[in-house]
Amino acid sequence: MMGTSRTVGPLTAAIALGGSFFATGCARPAAPAVSPGAALAARAPVVDPGLRPGDAIRVAVWQEPDLTGEYTVDQNGVVVFPLIGKRQVTGISADSLEQRLTADYLEYLESPSVDVTVLRRISILGEVRQPGLYPVDLTMNVTDALALAGGLSPLADRKKIQLVRNGQVVTDRLGAGTALASTAIRSGDQIVVEQRSWLSRNVGVMTAALGAVVTITAALIVR
Repeated sequence: MMGTSRTVGPLTAAIALGGSFFATGCARPAAPAVSPGAALAARAPVVDPGLRPGDAIRVAVWQEPDLTGEYTVDQNGVVVFPLIGKRQVTGISADSLEQRLTADYLEYLESPSVDVTVLRRISILGEVRQPGLYPVDLTMNVTDALALAGGLSPLADRKKIQLVRNGQVVTDRLGAGTALASTAIRSGDQIVVEQRSWLSRNVGVMTAALGAVVTITAALIVR
């Protein structure tokens, strides 16, 4: 009876120690607050707001390299195009702008062919290799956008990619294959990749700790 009493005491302590370690080590940090309308925004149909200040426009005029280039929408919603000058473009879609530019260039060119691509200037932040400001077009998906920033870092959580605007979460989980055209993304927005949980980043540490607890427990039982 005396030997049993001596063994149970240390064994109980070892198990308690291991349980305490896992309870504290595995605790996940509180999830970031999501704006009340985030879920609704994710379900609502996306309406193209058209061009806005801060957007960029990539214009290609067939066989006219001097008229082809990338232009920024200024704070007044104006773009200065070669040959035709200033144009107000606020709220105009890419298709509508193509039609307008085609009509404007008809005064100078015979049968002009104009292609317009709208670029949103966004920040890609968090667990990416090269955080920064990047132009993205709406034919891209989330993976394409993240590739501009060098791709995900080893600590990235692929299931926690947010679209943030003015400090508020618009969408809290962007899938890697989500098309940017299906989101409400605007120039000035942020795509933020969160870090994986402490537990998933420290599997090796937890395994070693578990092994140590088992070893100590076995040694105490043998004694």
